[in-house]
Amino acid sequence: MRIIILIGIGSFIGGILRYLTTIFVQSKFLSTFPYGTLTVNILGSLIIGIVFGLSEKANLSPEWRLFLATGICGGFTTFSAFSFETMAMLQDGQYFYGLSYVGLSILFGLLAVFLGLSLIKIF
Repeated sequence: MRIIILIGIGSFIGGILRYLTTIFVQSKFLSTFPYGTLTVNILGSLIIGIVFGLSEKANLSPEWRLFLATGICGGFTTFSAFSFETMAMLQDGQYFYGLSYVGLSILFGLLAVFLGLSLIKIF
């Protein structure tokens, strides 16, 4: 139960940071291009890389890793987990799986959004 609470607190913090970062960055551009979301995705990927690097190098406890990676990064952006998992597959030489994961995630993610929007229009 303790770990679930730690992840929940981290997600709460990450969600608020995502909102504030997106609003701040987007306010700096006079464009509809989602610079705020792009920034969040890149920052989240950097942060999760740092967290997993620290967990290997500095013996970061599993609780801290879950709080920071699953909680804060997960609340901030799930793109960070996607990026880390893809990089792990590529570093392990699993190029087919890594590239398949990228392609399938994008393809089925877009299809799922389209399906969701279509279902709402139908009903």
